[in-house]
Order: sequence, then structure tokens, then C-alpha cells
Amino acid sequence: MRWWTGGQVGHLVLDRPEALNALTPAMRERLIVLLGEASADPEVRAVVLTGTGRGFCAGADLRGGSASGERVAGDVARTLRLGAQRLVAAVMDCEKPVIAAVNGTAAGLGAHLALACDLVLAAESARFIEVFVRRGLVPDGGGTHLLPRLIGPQRAKELMFFGDALTAPDAAHLGLVNRVVPDDELEGTARAWAARLAAGPTRALSLTKQLVNASLDTDRATAFAAEAAAQEINMTTADAREGVASFVERREPKFTGR
Repeated sequence: MRWWTGGQVGHLVLDRPEALNALTPAMRERLIVLLGEASADPEVRAVVLTGTGRGFCAGADLRGGSASGERVAGDVARTLRLGAQRLVAAVMDCEKPVIAAVNGTAAGLGAHLALACDLVLAAESARFIEVFVRRGLVPDGGGTHLLPRLIGPQRAKELMFFGDALTAPDAAHLGLVNRVVPDDELEGTARAWAARLAAGPTRALSLTKQLVNASLDTDRATAFAAEAAAQEINMTTADAREGVASFVERREPKFTGR
């Protein structure tokens, strides 16, 4: 896996093309650490997550595991809680906007990793597959939480019950993808979107992300109170003061992320 920063954008690249970027435990842990560091680094104001080769991410690398043998009660739940679910939570909890640039197949946990991002760009050749049913498994990695909220329960069940590959245009039609672009324009579009986000009011974007992510799990009174509290916090930032001043002075704002 590769990580670098430039123009106040952090770039996370899954780099196991021979395995369609299937996630090993070490890769998963590295992703979690880097997303946490991006949250804390004031010089990183947006993150782009993508893959190399034909796949975005084929899910968890199951090689070396076994479906046979005796299991101790609680082992599987613990593994998921500390592994796949923790990774998806790290994306959703990252304090900076995260863009998924889906360059190829996103299957299983790989699909959920993409859909947990704040914005999803997909190459025309990309595919999304809820592959779990093909293996006799229950969806994990937060899928049963994410998909119903994105596309509704009936559509989510259709994808999860049948496990059919969903093309990028079909994913966009359902609302899983923000935009589909030609394969050779994916990187440039992701960079352009990330640059716009990195030039924005970072704390306001972070608070907005938190509010939207929590909105479907809270009642109106709680959501309104959270919104008011977030605005109270945000009004103490330099970017909020700059935004108001630029409006009064009739000029473009220059946000610094602080």
C-alpha cells in the first residue's frame, strides 16, 4: 500500500494488483492508522482512496484462513469487530472528506470500503459485488448498515440476496456512486474533487460529515440540537470568520482549514 501527500491531499493507494488489492490484516491495520493520522494532521484536508490494476479491492484476503476446524464462540464476532468493522468505521469517522476513486472491481468488504467514503467516483469499468451470498456468508464490514441507508432496504436486499455484479452506471442510477467517468479520467477527476475539498473550510466539512452520518439514526430534536451545537463550534474557527468577512467584502474566501 502506498501513501503520500501533496496539495494538502492525502493519497491512499491499495497496491496488490495481483490479488485485486484484497486486504490482508496488515493492510487493514495500516489503513486504519493512516486515516487516523489524516484526521489529526492539519496539512491533510482531504483524502483519496483508490487501487492499482484491475481491482479497487476484492475484499478481505481469505487465503490462509479455513472454514473447517473447531471455532470458539465469540471468535468470529470479535474478529469482525476489531477488523472489517473497525476499518469501515475509520473511514466514516475520519475528520477529513474521503473520496473513493473506484478503478475496478469492488467486492465484499472492498465494496463497503468504497461506500463508506463520503464521495464515490467510479470508472466506467468498475463493478460492485455483494459477494458474500456466493460464499454462503452474511454480509459484514458494515454492509447491512450502509446499503439500506444509501438505497433503501428492498434494493439492498436484492444486491445482498443475489450477489450479482453491479456495473458503475447501474450503481450511479441507484445512488451508490456520485459520478461515473471514463477510466482514463478517474485519477484526474478525483484529484480535482480533492483539490476543491482541500481548499474548503475543513472544520465545517468535518462537522457536516458528522451530522449527515448521524442523521438517519437520530430523531428530529436530537438532529436539530446536534446541528446547533456544530454551528456553535464552527463559528469559533478562522474559516468561519473568513467566510463571513469575504461575503461582507464581496470577494472569494481564502480558507486555511483552521
